[in-house]
Amino acid sequence: MATRLPAHLEVSGLIRRAQAQGGFAMVLHKGEPDSGTILIVMVDNQGLGTLYERMPQRDGTRDWAKSKVQDTDNKQEFEDYLTRRQRQDPDLWIIELTVADGERLIRG
Repeated sequence: MATRLPAHLEVSGLIRRAQAQGGFAMVLHKGEPDSGTILIVMVDNQGLGTLYERMPQRDGTRDWAKSKVQDTDNKQEFEDYLTRRQRQDPDLWIIELTVADGERLIRG
């Protein structure tokens, strides 16, 4: 198993990469600096969010995977989901990235 980068460093790197590519980034919830789980909300041109989080793979690695998409007819449900996740895990980081083709920032 590979050594994991501390969460605060990974978050900082993602924010800098988004800004360097002309995008915006914001920490919605600051989690545990070293080992907090990171959720990324990618916001598209229509203002809708797509949630990404690391999921275990068969080979033991943890790759970014799409876990939830905001519904245009029920935007509040997405916000409620983030609030629930934050309540369940106070060590959780939630960051929002608004950048063209944001998925490229998390692709392996």
